[in-house]
Order: sequence, then structure tokens, then C-alpha cells
Amino acid sequence: MFDPLIAWDRLLLLCAPAFTQPSFTLFQCLMTAWALCPGRKTVTAMISMIEPVKRRAHDAYHRLLRSAQWSLAKLWCPLTLWLIARFAKDGQIPLLLDDTLYHKCGRRVSGAGVFRDAVRSTAKHVVYARGLNLVVLCVRVTPPWTGEPLALPINVRLHHKGGPTLLDLAEEMVREVAGWLPERTFKLCCDGAYASLAGRGLDRTVVLSRMRRDAALFRRPVPPRKRRAGRPRKKGARLPLLEKIAKTTKGWKKCTIDCRGRSKELKLLALPVLWYGVCPDSEVLLVIVRDPSGKQPDDFFFTTDLQETPALVAADYASRWAIEDTFRNAKQYLGGQHPQTWKGEGPERAAGLSFWLYVAIWAWYLLVHGDRQTWEPTPWYPAKRAAAFQDALAALRRVLWRKRFSSLNVFGPQMRKTVTSLINALARAG
Repeated sequence: MFDPLIAWDRLLLLCAPAFTQPSFTLFQCLMTAWALCPGRKTVTAMISMIEPVKRRAHDAYHRLLRSAQWSLAKLWCPLTLWLIARFAKDGQIPLLLDDTLYHKCGRRVSGAGVFRDAVRSTAKHVVYARGLNLVVLCVRVTPPWTGEPLALPINVRLHHKGGPTLLDLAEEMVREVAGWLPERTFKLCCDGAYASLAGRGLDRTVVLSRMRRDAALFRRPVPPRKRRAGRPRKKGARLPLLEKIAKTTKGWKKCTIDCRGRSKELKLLALPVLWYGVCPDSEVLLVIVRDPSGKQPDDFFFTTDLQETPALVAADYASRWAIEDTFRNAKQYLGGQHPQTWKGEGPERAAGLSFWLYVAIWAWYLLVHGDRQTWEPTPWYPAKRAAAFQDALAALRRVLWRKRFSSLNVFGPQMRKTVTSLINALARAG
């Protein structure tokens, strides 16, 4: 059993080498205040949550984000190593990758631009919004209560207009994490926008992604019987489009897969193909997933591991949805878009810290509580068995608020009940 307060302090201490001593004190106070802050998570609102005896001048916290000498990379590395040692000791490390838009208003927000808003856009109508376009790399963790996995960010990059592309930033992050863990292998699951990473030769990394329906596929080139002048062929005969392959190819197999904690029966078909435009030097394994009831259209995935089982490919891609939950929780419950810091490195650092705090809260909850229930059962949700992020956040807030109230002299059981009710209300606020 871990002491909750000591566990939280130790998680913060992991990042002490990234700061000077004065800056680390500000960082500790700001992260704890961010977790406690109700309503909009602006920097000034966070400052009001810091204990008066520890509070510094407000511009010190703004300066910490805007121009202090520290880097997000040094912040991510120790937390990533701690997570891997706890939750992914053996085997391939499962990674999830995607980008998200943090909405920001104002003409002079450093790093902001106008980008496609994936949440509000549809196939027929594209919506653009102003904000920070963040590429996020996560490690997938199976919680002790099983069910839907958790996507815990371990690296974040800000995409600038005219700068490195989203693919370049994603490649940088994967290579950086591989450098932190030189003896481990990785399985990177990403959506179709990042499928081209399969052809970038990422060290010790298998890429699993969605294949576009108009992909130009070929057979493996057949070695010539006789030696001829010129270079050998790099691709064989052209294959039909994916939908025609799905209609004409036989050999479908029924499989039951784990789809985000639930068993689902699907029909699967797998065959090696050469996707020359993306991965010209080696074949990939095409996996076609079909709904036996016919309600859903066929899905087309691929992996650079030709020995992978089709059922595991389908299950791994289904688990990619966990990163969408991460984006929602970081925005909705931690207010990652709210900190009003506009200049210098402030916007990028504040966005990165929102994801860092998200990981720290989940890590603290898994370490202290494991699969123990920390929420009060309710008559409108009696079947709840798994913790959500708001449960983890509320559990941390209870511990931190109880520490604040412990200095008060509370007499009598009625007063204790009042204080407990107040702490529970504060834990769920905002």
C-alpha cells in the first residue's frame, strides 16, 4: 500500500532534473493547483488554488511557462521510463499516435494557426478553426480492471505552419522514445494519415495503420529466371482495388476479437501485398475486417509485421480509440485549452503540461488504488465497474483537500460529516 500524498510527491519529483530548484518549486505548486482547480483552468485561477504560504507572485508562474529554462523533452523522459518499468516490462511496447487541435483565440498566440478541425468536420463539410495543432504519442496501458485500455501520452510536438510536417514530427517522437529505450521494440498504431511512417524505416518499430481504399497494390516481384541487363523489378503484377479484392478473394475466417474490452465476432482475411507508394522495399500484411451481419462496411488495415495474426491486428486497431478518450479528458476535465498564456513557449508548454498532468494523475491512481473502487455507487449507474478519468481526478483531489483541512480543529461527528461532504463536493467540482 502506497501513501497517497507521498506517491503524488514522488511522481512530481521524477521531473526535478528538468528544472532548477526555484523553478521546480513553482512546477510542483502549479501542477497540484491545476489538479485542484475548478472551472476554467487559467493560470491565474490555478494560482488561487495554491496554499497562501507557498504562493509566489503571479508573474513567476507565467514566466515559468513563457520563458524559463527547461524543456518538455526532459520532462517526458523520466515519466516515460517510469511508466514502461511499471506497465510494460516485457514484450513489444504498444504505442498510439494521433494529432489534436487545442482551440485558441487571439491573433498573437505563439504557434497557433488555422487547421482543419477533425471533431467538427465531416466527409462533405470541412470546418477550420484556430488553435495549436499537437501531435501526441501515447503508450497503451491495460488497467487492472481490464476493459478499455488507457492511452497515456509520453511525447508531444507542436506543428507550426511552414515547419516540419505532422509525419516528420511523429517520426522525431518515435525515434526519440526509441533512444530512451534502446533495448525494447515497439508496435505503433496510428490512423491512415500516418500510414506513410511504414516506409520511413523506424528502428525496432512495427507500424499498424489503416489502408486507403484507392491504394495501388502489387504482388511481390518474381525473380527472373535468367540474368538480364538492368536493375531487377521492384514490383510485380498490379492487384485490383481493395473493395474488389474483398469481393473476389476466398479464405475468410471467423474470429472472436477483444474490441476495447468486449468480445466481438468478425470475419477476417489476410494476405501479403506490396504497397509500393508507401513501403516500396518490403511487403505489408493486408487485413480485411468484415462485419458478419453486413451492417458495417469492410475495413482495411495493414501491418509491417508479416507474421502478425489478423485477429490481433483488428484488436490492436480497435484499441486506438483510447487516444481519442485521452484528448477528450485532457480538454474537458483538465481544461488543456484554457491557460491564458500567449507569448514565447507558453502556449506549447501549457498544452504539453496538460497531457503530462493527465498521465501523472492516472499513474498516481493506478499506483495507489489499482482496481479498488473509489467512487460511491449510484442508483442511476449501478453496473459501473471501471474507473473513468474523472474518478481518478476526484480521488486525487480528495487526498489533497483532506491535507488542507487536516490543520483545522474539527470536533464532533456532525462537523466531520460536513467537512467530508465539502471535500467530496470539491473533488467533483469543475
